Amino acid sequence: MAVTSTYTVKGMTCSHCVQAVTQELSALPGVADVQVDLPSGGVTVTSETPLTEDAVRTAVDEAGYELADA
Repeated sequence: MAVTSTYTVKGMTCSHCVQAVTQELSALPGVADVQVDLPSGGVTVTSETPLTEDAVRTAVDEAGYELADA
């Protein structure tokens, strides 16, 4: 059963930003899909199992951006 979670990422301004965040999040174990809405900073991640916020935060940090606090 797929799990869908939504996050807000701060600092994205262009398609390269979207690509970097998508690439890092897609590399997390179990992630099936990543959708990024650049204007809002919204990121929707679909995975096979729930992801920890720490894992998502680390991936976003690796891409050079910041996960907004919930």
